[in-house]
Amino acid sequence: MTQGPIKKFRAGQLEAAIWLNEREIKERGEIVGFKTVSLKKAWKDNEGTWRDATIQLRKNDIPKVLVLMQKVMEELLLTQEEKDDDEDE
Repeated sequence: MTQGPIKKFRAGQLEAAIWLNEREIKERGEIVGFKTVSLKKAWKDNEGTWRDATIQLRKNDIPKVLVLMQKVMEELLLTQEEKDDDEDE
């Protein structure tokens, strides 16, 4: 595995990084490389100390995460539109 990520992306308090990993396949006696992604969210707690939480994802997880986030965004937007419509009446 590399010492650090091979690429980083940042948007505000969110950071995504791509990592190159290696794993030995004992049956074949070879080492294979594969990539994973880390997603980190940083925030300040009530005392002003920076905290963060990180999750690790495999390439196959990314489409699932994108679908879930799309559904969450749709729900939040539709809920807000319904609330706005109710206020107009």
